[in-house]
Amino acid sequence: MSENIFITEERIDGSDDGPLAGKTVAVKDNISTEGVRTTCGSRMLEDYVPPYDATVVSRLKDAGATIVGKANMDEFGMGTTTETSYFGETDNPAAPGHVPGGSSGGSAAAVAAGEADLALGSDTGGSVRCPAAFCGVVGIKPTYGLVSRYGLVAYGNSLEQIGPFGETVEEAASLLDVIAGSDDRDATTRETPLEADESYADAATGDVDGLSIGVPTELLEGADEGVVETFWDALAELEDRGAEYHEVSLPSVEHAVEAYYVIAMSEASSNLARFDGVRYGRSGGYDGNWNEAFATAREEGFGDEVKRRILLGTYALSAGYHDKYYKKAQDARAWVKQDFDEALSEADVLASPTMPVPPFELGESLDDPLQLYLADANTVPVNLADLPAISVPAGETDGLPVGLQLVGPAFGEERLIRAASALA
Repeated sequence: MSENIFITEERIDGSDDGPLAGKTVAVKDNISTEGVRTTCGSRMLEDYVPPYDATVVSRLKDAGATIVGKANMDEFGMGTTTETSYFGETDNPAAPGHVPGGSSGGSAAAVAAGEADLALGSDTGGSVRCPAAFCGVVGIKPTYGLVSRYGLVAYGNSLEQIGPFGETVEEAASLLDVIAGSDDRDATTRETPLEADESYADAATGDVDGLSIGVPTELLEGADEGVVETFWDALAELEDRGAEYHEVSLPSVEHAVEAYYVIAMSEASSNLARFDGVRYGRSGGYDGNWNEAFATAREEGFGDEVKRRILLGTYALSAGYHDKYYKKAQDARAWVKQDFDEALSEADVLASPTMPVPPFELGESLDDPLQLYLADANTVPVNLADLPAISVPAGETDGLPVGLQLVGPAFGEERLIRAASALA
């Protein structure tokens, strides 16, 4: 397959009937599938086969879905382009020669290329919304706690959520209906706020009459001119359908990227300690010195971006620096949450471009990690605030897809789906 969408192509059949019967689903390769290898896009887990299913996978099977493969991804979810995968880059079916976004690039590409009807990704700082925007599909990042993370290989526990992709808002919402809800094996989850006869898919009515949209001015500053124009065109379409918008301010987002990367890298440093060639991962060999064996396993098993984040995270947590970096980042996180709560008290939803730039050309951005980190400026604040967000296609600039992001209050997915369905 030219796009390199899947790391492992394997069919996993679900039950004979259910709400997703006849639907095919691609599953990001950091979500455990019993008996089918789960690599996280890393050489470290090249041959790892989980002995159990993630909760979301069990729910897919029970709903009658057919899983068609494990989708390519940035190694351990660390990246914005799917180019850090040990298994090679994925081409963007919606913009050949360009990246599909990351880290769930294979999942978005599978839907865009018609290789799967739906897909699952995970979103730690934009990893569902970024590829949805770059590939011209719909991606939902649920409220933290709405979807079980049991069986998701951890990167940043306090930030990440599994989320659905679809060609339309209604299709993505139908997948959210299947995976949402509490799970005894994940203490951070809670029940959906829906009544027994309600579903997220039913909310996709496209009715935005009277909807109040807040536009955070900070999330438009520095964005590509064509992206901003496309965003305003999409907003005008919502206005034509009865919505109204006004500007709001999120002063804290200026520090959100720094806070996010300190927290995410610190959590990664802790979570990835288990990959030492003994507990998990490829062996480093043992010749009488365990430190050498661990070091060899990690040197050979991890790619550059993963090593970079582990080192920075370990530094941020080290004695003498914890208060200077990690504690300060957590304070900034509280400030971001407060800003969002305030902005959402004046609006039903907030709107911004999903990504401040159109898709990069393949290979263009790999030499500049900082450029990639800054590209997450519009998505990471949402994870820091534990809020839901959705990315929908807004149009194109120079033939490249642009996404519109809508952010709602905690567990306000219904409102987001209703609003977003006016565009897709």
